[in-house]
Amino acid sequence: MAGNVWVLAEQWQGQITEITFEVLALGQEVARDLGVKLEAVLLGHHAKELVSALGAADAVLYLDHPGLAEPTPEAYSQTLLPLIKEEQPHAVLIPLTNVTMGVGTLLAAALEAPVVNFCKDVRVTDGALQARCVLYGGKIETTVAVAARPAVFGVWPGARPADAGRSTRVPAVVERTVALPDAPRVRFRAYHMPEAGDIDITKQDALVAVGRGIQSQDGLELAEALATALGGAVCGSRPVIDQGWLPLTRQVGKSGAMVKPRLYLAAGISGAPEHVEGMKHAQLIIAINTDAGAPIFQVAHYGIVADVRDVLPLLTAAVRARKVEASHA
Repeated sequence: MAGNVWVLAEQWQGQITEITFEVLALGQEVARDLGVKLEAVLLGHHAKELVSALGAADAVLYLDHPGLAEPTPEAYSQTLLPLIKEEQPHAVLIPLTNVTMGVGTLLAAALEAPVVNFCKDVRVTDGALQARCVLYGGKIETTVAVAARPAVFGVWPGARPADAGRSTRVPAVVERTVALPDAPRVRFRAYHMPEAGDIDITKQDALVAVGRGIQSQDGLELAEALATALGGAVCGSRPVIDQGWLPLTRQVGKSGAMVKPRLYLAAGISGAPEHVEGMKHAQLIIAINTDAGAPIFQVAHYGIVADVRDVLPLLTAAVRARKVEASHA
């Protein structure tokens, strides 16, 4: 196992999360280029049945302990630390989401090992690892070369297609004993799910999403008019929700809902990775932003560089006119 590539399998509420398969797909490439094996590490309690979903790995290291029933960064890092010291993997790839955020940083600090977070890609160049990562909400990309090992990489959602990390193959399983050295200072108590909102945005065919570019709460009327014309609903990015302009149930992104509508119109949204994670699988993405360099244009199929308050009424009028034409046809 020494020198192999490890992927931490993220499990939440009894399921392997989508980003785990994305990181497995990336891990396969890194392991192949290094000429080593890919191993998944699954932490949990009575969760061995989840191993069957990790067939993209050559083997799965399964560690069972009551303290690992729900993911917490401190318990995870305490569990992984002695295992990494013993097995000496070349690299450890960790999904970077609200579930596992902080695991890699705590782990690397304890190991005195290099850590690179917000990675969109990890490659092997001349036998050394290089990570491409994002900074300042996706506005800057940089490439970081890592010479020391083991190296820890926090992998951002979207690094690879999830389907590339799925496999029906049954992996070999190695079970290891766990002894958590300390009682964690942070302990899981309970899940508190938000109350259902007036509209389930995950079931809408068309969404008009608003961000800071809408400028004021009054601008929501423009978005509502277009959403009504499209037969859809209005949603928003986190800054709009934090302002109280829309309820939490309308938030799209890493800390909100994951949506896959036929049409996603991003109005005045810059396109931070946290937001893109929640809408990147929409069939058609149209972005409107005054900043031609906004990251949202990197994922949009069509883009308009303009003020949303000028464009939304024009789009609404065009949609209404098209409906009138269709009714007279």
